[in-house]
Amino acid sequence: MNNDVIRTAKVLLLAAAIALNAKTFAQDIKGQHPAIEIYRETPEKINDLVHTKLDVSFDYAKRYLYGKAWITLKPHFYSTDSLRLDAKGMDIKNVALIAGTKLTPLKYVYNGKQISVKLDRSYRQTEKYTVFVDYTAKPDEFKAEGSAAISDAKGLYFINPDGKDKSKPIQIWTQGETEASSVWFPTIDRPNQKTTSELSMTVASKYVTLSNGRLVAQKNNIDGTRTDTWKMDLPHSPYLFMMAVGDFKIYKDKWRDKEVNYYLEPAYAPYAKQIFGNTPEMMEFFSKKLGVDFPWNKYSQIVVRDFVSGAMENTTATLHGEFVQATDRELLDENKGEDVIAHELFHQWFGDYVTTESWSNLTVNESFADFSEVLWNEYKYGKDKGDAHGYKSMESYLGSESDSAKKLVRFHYRDKEDMFDLVSYQKGGRILNMLRNYLGEDAFFKGLNLYLRQNAFKNGEAHQLRLALEEVSGKDLNWFFNQWYFRSGHPVLSIDYAWDEASKTQKVILQQKQEDEAFILPLAIDIYTGGKRERHSVWMRNKSDTLSFRASSKPDLVNVDGDKVLLARKTDNKSVSGFVFQYFNAPLYVDRLEAIEASSEKQQQDAGARGVMLAALKDKYYGLRIVAINALDLTNESIKEAALPILLELAKNDPKTLVRAAAVGAIASLKDPSNRQLFDVAIKSQSYAVQGAALLGITMISPADAFNLAKGLEKDSKGDLSKAISTIYALNGGPEELGYIAKAYETADLQSKVEMVPAYLGILGRINDVNVIKDRIGTFKDLGIKYKQYGIDKFILSLFEGLRQRKQGQLQSAGPELKEILNQQITVIAASIKELREAN
Repeated sequence: MNNDVIRTAKVLLLAAAIALNAKTFAQDIKGQHPAIEIYRETPEKINDLVHTKLDVSFDYAKRYLYGKAWITLKPHFYSTDSLRLDAKGMDIKNVALIAGTKLTPLKYVYNGKQISVKLDRSYRQTEKYTVFVDYTAKPDEFKAEGSAAISDAKGLYFINPDGKDKSKPIQIWTQGETEASSVWFPTIDRPNQKTTSELSMTVASKYVTLSNGRLVAQKNNIDGTRTDTWKMDLPHSPYLFMMAVGDFKIYKDKWRDKEVNYYLEPAYAPYAKQIFGNTPEMMEFFSKKLGVDFPWNKYSQIVVRDFVSGAMENTTATLHGEFVQATDRELLDENKGEDVIAHELFHQWFGDYVTTESWSNLTVNESFADFSEVLWNEYKYGKDKGDAHGYKSMESYLGSESDSAKKLVRFHYRDKEDMFDLVSYQKGGRILNMLRNYLGEDAFFKGLNLYLRQNAFKNGEAHQLRLALEEVSGKDLNWFFNQWYFRSGHPVLSIDYAWDEASKTQKVILQQKQEDEAFILPLAIDIYTGGKRERHSVWMRNKSDTLSFRASSKPDLVNVDGDKVLLARKTDNKSVSGFVFQYFNAPLYVDRLEAIEASSEKQQQDAGARGVMLAALKDKYYGLRIVAINALDLTNESIKEAALPILLELAKNDPKTLVRAAAVGAIASLKDPSNRQLFDVAIKSQSYAVQGAALLGITMISPADAFNLAKGLEKDSKGDLSKAISTIYALNGGPEELGYIAKAYETADLQSKVEMVPAYLGILGRINDVNVIKDRIGTFKDLGIKYKQYGIDKFILSLFEGLRQRKQGQLQSAGPELKEILNQQITVIAASIKELREAN
């Protein structure tokens, strides 16, 4: 599969993510869509929320919530005699003013989305009042448009409420971002509102509940239900309200004197500490780094089924999709949830403690959460790991051409959902890392500390961030924010070199080739001569600049952007020998990655490049070992002869299972029967990745053996092993193997789903059931349309074309009855191809 497609698919897991991972986007260019012409102003504050008290119960059969809300408000500044509450798709039974124990009915108009209330009199800024609303929320009957990162927007979700699906638990959970909380309770559903809260949930006594804040009361009722009351004493925005109900096991942890709990399905409860156990250390690290202790009274994390986003940073109670749940065997390869866990935790400061004033300024939430993943990785696992994460995020953004047309802060967009994209997340995170590098570690984090303290429990925007950083550093940052926050695009930088022996002058020719005006770029240029490195701090201010440096002899290496923090599409035209020297002498992850990538292209003809490739197989960072393994040209005999002993050692003994799996895969590509013993040993590994690579290796030399082994491994197969089995069945399976592939696909995460589509279509090529073809083709078509922004539509389109041609080829030898079936299938495939091509 195309690596760019896999990479961009993985990005979609960061909601907070992916997660992870992004949303459907419209370009920030007026005229592209009528809605983009609209200026998206910060919502006016007429009334302020003060306190929200809710009492709710549930009808599982109807998928209703029966609710009572007591909403305390006050005029923001000007006196007012009216109130507008967001309340989407509800039945409103009563709206009244509360004075003590007295309810005074209020006149109101309800249009299905908002309640316009006429108050009993005009209230001044200093006067609070409380409105009571008796209502029924009907989320499944409310039609709301979602996005790529948040696939649905109905706020409240009943999962398997009738219990018919025995493979799925019965659960209830909520998802408020962006403005979906008002589907399950009336409120002013805007991010610039903040309110304390109290939520009472009446549920079957067998269930566990979770909400914001602390559990202050539990009351057993005579009808077999229980009422749990959760109270939040500090103000937070309505989109950060949450509740969850279900059969969860609670693992109790702690940070300092605060409770830290993990809620999982019973089957995954034994692995709670392995999945979430770094959370207290993250809380300590972030608290010290920011100089602001974790600001809430508790922190819980809960994992639910069928979540519509990667994860969500609800105040004190983050909700994760099931992709973070893993067994000990899966965790041997990697903890796929760890970056998301860090991302959502950092939101408790940037997003919850200080919340974006409007969706236009989403960067003050999501860019920081994305940046936190780099911070955590470099702290916990070393600078190489942090740099690798940041570089991959940058490449994801640079790989999306349409995103380069969008500003980080933008007041023109088709829909608020469009703000959740590779710009707000990945580009914004990289921009913060550049700002950190420019200001220096101490000034940058002291600036963040000031920003957090100045705006605590309030709202923030990019200008307030700039002012805080300027106050601490003493530097003017208008130029930085103007070009990176309020302007679209990025530099497209070309770097050339010229050495003048007569004058002993090294020239560096820099050109910005983007169509727009030049970016102002502070750059570190490192010149390596005679075993020494000399750093030059320079500024590029024009589209084309030539810089000159004196040196005693021709430099061994000129390393532009020596700290490797620049957000740019870069073409570095240095020689192969320069890249070779860079690998062995420049210290950073990106230095070595650039050298490996350049050397891989010249490994057949250049001895130095081959030396880099072989050395990189033993690189200190496991990720670069994998890059080198995957880039080796083993069709070249000399390379194969030199690399094979190293690959065999890596396959057997590397401490990282993913490296072992990559090495086994590289050896498998040789299709050499003498390696069968290696595969037979590896197939017994506890690592799914190693097992999967070994199984594919056996397939290369003995397909029948691999097919039989796959049958025996089906029962306990996840991740890469599941994908390997699916590939084998796609090559040699029939209708009886379709059930396994279908189940593996349905339970896979997004990245794995995308990777499995070719195998799935492979077996569908031998299936004649029209309904099966129609159902699955429709599923893949929807996947392509939903993630069209990332090129997945084109990937699936090419696969559909191949399947259509295969079915058309089968027509030639088919009898009349089969011909009719094949023609029906071809019609279904052709219709989906048409929809994919025409999708907006």
